[in-house]
Amino acid sequence: MAKKYCSDAMAAIHETMEALHEIGAVDKKTIRDFNESCLTTEETIPPEAIRALREREHLSQPVFARYLNISKNLVSDWESGALD
Repeated sequence: MAKKYCSDAMAAIHETMEALHEIGAVDKKTIRDFNESCLTTEETIPPEAIRALREREHLSQPVFARYLNISKNLVSDWESGALD
């Protein structure tokens, strides 16, 4: 999975820190701490919450999928928890 950075500046700084880590100038703990500060975290949304959101907006799975530019099958998989 690709890394997602808080900003372009943090991406550039992070690449430099990784290079320093590779040559031994930065230790493992420092790079781990640095990762926490500049990489974004993914929030897991439970299947029930996805379905509740869709239903609250009175959308069918195909329409919800169209808004997100994804397939209806992916919405169905999300709501059933098949991707966990």
